[in-house]
Amino acid sequence: MRGVTGRLMLLDTASLYFRAYFGVPDSVKAPDGTPVNAVRGLLDFIDRLVKDHHPDALVACMDADWRPQWRVDLIPSYKAHRVAEEHEAGPDEEVVPDTLSPQVPVIEAVLDALGIARVGVAGYEADDVIGTFTARAKGPVDIVTGDRDLYQLVDDERGVRVLYPLKGVGTLQLTDEAWLREKYGVDGRGYVDLALLRGDPSDGLPGVPGIGEKTAAKLLTEFGDLAGIMAALDDPKAKLTPSQRKRLDEARPYVAVAPTVVRVANDVPLPDVDTALPRAPRDEAALQGLAERWGLGGSLGRLLTTLGA
Repeated sequence: MRGVTGRLMLLDTASLYFRAYFGVPDSVKAPDGTPVNAVRGLLDFIDRLVKDHHPDALVACMDADWRPQWRVDLIPSYKAHRVAEEHEAGPDEEVVPDTLSPQVPVIEAVLDALGIARVGVAGYEADDVIGTFTARAKGPVDIVTGDRDLYQLVDDERGVRVLYPLKGVGTLQLTDEAWLREKYGVDGRGYVDLALLRGDPSDGLPGVPGIGEKTAAKLLTEFGDLAGIMAALDDPKAKLTPSQRKRLDEARPYVAVAPTVVRVANDVPLPDVDTALPRAPRDEAALQGLAERWGLGGSLGRLLTTLGA
């Protein structure tokens, strides 16, 4: 991980270009009429993030596999409702709006020409790439994502926080441990246990039926962590209601595998990339060609000015 000497910013790239796609009108088009709202929106996002938060290093983390088989093997419903097409030999295809799919290769080409590190690793989601970069970072880390799953990485001691976009990226919720405790009653490490007990329909995670967010937070406050809750289940004197005992007992098979699915990996084999924030484009000619072909105009110009400042 070359180039990280100060603040590292990690982008959950798909989460951000989805937001750009739905936040920027599809009337934003290339000269040939192809929508480029996600491309230009993402460039505007990156420009604002660099201006406001001054990272020393920046990585666009990608989903090389948005639904890894090792997670599906443990919980078959994992993201099952988002599958557009199944493939025996490689990752399943995700449901993506028709006019967004063609913009993704353009986004990748522009990031590469700019010299912004772009990392995806076969068999892993962007979350896992983010988790591994975070684990290896020597300094503070800003994770930019619209996915609450990554709250589990928040760590005040290490200076790891999540910047969660509320409106574009101009309004960000700075998520630290104090915010997590106030909102959910847990810290970053406790968020994994809360999330798997509560479940998450958007990811096809069933959770423990009848144990919602508030009950999960209460149980974690009472017993410390998931292991403590399951130990209490085997202790007749522990303060669990009969219905909680029944529900947790019936959910033992799920609780046994869910931590592996919900916890982001921190041991992904990352490539050796230069993560330093580029001050000038890596490939000016390629970038010029992309700017003309896709009409990236002001969005690209502003970002180049910000990077060079």
